[in-house]
Amino acid sequence: MSGRLEGRVALVTGASRGIGAAVARRLAAEGAEIVAIARTQGALEELDDQIRKAGGKPLVLVPEDLCKPGLIEQVAAAIFQRWARLDILVGNAGAIGGGLTPVAQHAPDDWEEAFAVNVTANWRLIRACDPLLRMAPAGRAVFTTADAARHAEPFWGAYAASKAALETMVRTWAAEIANVTSVKANLLDPGVVATRLRSIAFPGEDPAKLAQPDDVAGAFLDLCLPDCTRQGEIIRTSP
Repeated sequence: MSGRLEGRVALVTGASRGIGAAVARRLAAEGAEIVAIARTQGALEELDDQIRKAGGKPLVLVPEDLCKPGLIEQVAAAIFQRWARLDILVGNAGAIGGGLTPVAQHAPDDWEEAFAVNVTANWRLIRACDPLLRMAPAGRAVFTTADAARHAEPFWGAYAASKAALETMVRTWAAEIANVTSVKANLLDPGVVATRLRSIAFPGEDPAKLAQPDDVAGAFLDLCLPDCTRQGEIIRTSP
């Protein structure tokens, strides 16, 4: 299939389900070739089947933990060897840090997981992919954030603090590259969406009453297009 992203290469993390899978489908529908990273191989294969049946290109599947030492650097090296550039980076993988918990009662492992996934893994993505994005004619990077990063709501400590760190990191990077490259980097807050992370925080909530991942995928697409001019922004969308 052809579209606005024909010939472009996109790396999507957290791609096996929810928003990540929806974004991968939307980018593929516009002609992009997708490198999909997530821990669940079966779900990635299902996504690949969906995209192929819709006429999209076969995915490059990376069924690994994003925090595995050296993984991101290996993926970046493989992208360089195959395409010599990266057109789109979507940093969507996220962790809530064990659920809603008072700051003083967070288990250390849960706290560290939230920062490892939400901050450090995205820093490693930026570090490894910055040169590849600069090699593209219109490199675009989008990171998933949340309203919790800007509001000190009770019990959201690990998630909120790590997302706040992510926002500051991405906006700082965007400021650094704004006048010296054609790369655009932004953050997108999709609002309340029926995802696995949401179900962990609110297990009794009816997901059918919430926005669905496919409802917000278009907002990610807009920030990935070559004609996007936004830079260093936090965009909140309401489907």
